[in-house]
Amino acid sequence: MGTYQRRASPPGGRSSAAVKASRDTARHSGQPRRAAYDVLAAVEDRAAYANLLLPKLLAERSITGRDAAFATELTYGTLRGQGTYDAVLAACSDRPLGKLDPPVRHVLRLGTHQLLATRVGAHAAVATSVDLIKSVAGPRVSGYVNAVLRRVATRDMDAWLEIVAPDPMTDPDGNLAIRYSHPRWIVAAYRDALGDAAAELTVLARSAENQAELELALAAGNARPRVTLATFPGGPPPAEVMPADATPGSWSPYAFTLTSGDPYPLIESGQAAVQDEASQLAAIALARAPVSAPPGDRRELWLDMCAGPGGKSRLLLGLAAAGSARLIAAELHPHRAALVRDALTRVPGRSAASEVIVADGTRPPWADGAFDRVLVDVPCSGLGALRRRPEARWRKSQADLGALAASQRALLRSALAACRPGGVVAYVTCSPVLAETRDVVNAVVSAMPGVEMLDATEMLRDVPAARSPNSLFVQLWSHRHGTDAIFIALLRRSTQ
Repeated sequence: MGTYQRRASPPGGRSSAAVKASRDTARHSGQPRRAAYDVLAAVEDRAAYANLLLPKLLAERSITGRDAAFATELTYGTLRGQGTYDAVLAACSDRPLGKLDPPVRHVLRLGTHQLLATRVGAHAAVATSVDLIKSVAGPRVSGYVNAVLRRVATRDMDAWLEIVAPDPMTDPDGNLAIRYSHPRWIVAAYRDALGDAAAELTVLARSAENQAELELALAAGNARPRVTLATFPGGPPPAEVMPADATPGSWSPYAFTLTSGDPYPLIESGQAAVQDEASQLAAIALARAPVSAPPGDRRELWLDMCAGPGGKSRLLLGLAAAGSARLIAAELHPHRAALVRDALTRVPGRSAASEVIVADGTRPPWADGAFDRVLVDVPCSGLGALRRRPEARWRKSQADLGALAASQRALLRSALAACRPGGVVAYVTCSPVLAETRDVVNAVVSAMPGVEMLDATEMLRDVPAARSPNSLFVQLWSHRHGTDAIFIALLRRSTQ
């Protein structure tokens, strides 16, 4: 779940410069660990988002370079591995983890990550964890933390998994839940979403192939994603914008990924914006879907119905402007609407082709049938972006899906009502879970006459293995496509 590369000591002893550097390191070694601890505490105690809070803390505390990289590894690695680490800690502790004070739990998880998934030495991992618990909770519990982590240090990750993971023959989902650090219900939901690997295979072969792909999907949720950006349609092409060491996207003509470096200058200049390639493909699929000509001489009008924070709106604006269409971006929350407005105003010379409004998509201010194309990227569990937001797996439960699905159905019905006859709606979620994807679309379409399902894969012909099992929908996967696991359905209002 990630490694931290330590610099080896020089051979033949240590120079005075090396000794001084060691003292400096010792003085500052607590900073990355304390930053990681503070993020973990905020994630659990205040439902904070690690990807928003960590950069802020690093900047405020002037943590840079290798220390910033270490703090990032500790934070994300611990969040990703939490399920596995809790199982190991339960085997090493005489107290239930749920009964421990939160600071003790956070420090034990941080220490376990260092011991089992990084190259930090065992003595250093235990000693710094003891120092950390003393600083955040006092010396009273330091002996307990020391004893538990010393037990963790007696085995490596593989040895612990043999002990704490259930038997894969009798409890396959439980085994994968511990090995890949995902809640059991998410393992089962991913298995259902992947479906049968190939209908012509025998039942036994299908089961084996599904199991192998399920493991790949779960492993992808623990991988570190690279930063992906999107250029602007009609602006300079990626080849002219991306740095020398960047890589062009695999599927979107506007995408490129960074292997290193800071994307801020590209973002500030308006040449590019951070946007996952799957998110780009959702906008592209809607733009490519055929619609009947607008009535009269008017140009097309597009709607991004749940627009915050603005990545898809920005790309949709470029795609719309290329065909002389106009974009309305609606967002329920004013602070997120401000982010959308900022994203669109960074694009030079295009602001006249768009408007940002604060509006509830389920109680819209627009008239029915007002739009030719509608994108509704609904609020969801976020289980398709676990590699970017690992805490989502611990924050959501299966019980949350019912309320989410009800909201998703309401938004899709409203999106279809906003679309004129002959127009197209793209229903998008950053989740592969059937309760948020296929089931929502099927329920709305079956109850709403005059809606036709389009083959979304036809709009993305260059993307292999994108069809969701037994459907016309697109389901992208991190392990297949190197993107977030985004779902796309295209629906057309009947002209009859």
